[in-house]
Amino acid sequence: MSDSDQSTESNSLTPEQRLEPSNVDLLNAGIETIHDMETLRACVGYENANQQRVRILERLARRGQEIRSPDE
Repeated sequence: MSDSDQSTESNSLTPEQRLEPSNVDLLNAGIETIHDMETLRACVGYENANQQRVRILERLARRGQEIRSPDE
C-alpha cells in the first residue's frame, strides 16, 4: 500500500469513529490504522476534549512514535 493510499485510508474515519467503539479490538484497529500525524493529532484532540482516557492517550502517543520512526 502506498503512502497516499494509507493517508486516504487513515482519513476515512473520524476521531469519534476511531475512539468510541466499546469493543477493544475495534478501538485498537482504529488507532493502528492511523498513518499520518494530522489524523493522530485530531484523535488526540478528540480524546482530550471528550473521554480523557489515559490508556488511550498513551496508545496514541506510541502510535505517533511508530509513525515518526517507521524503520523500527
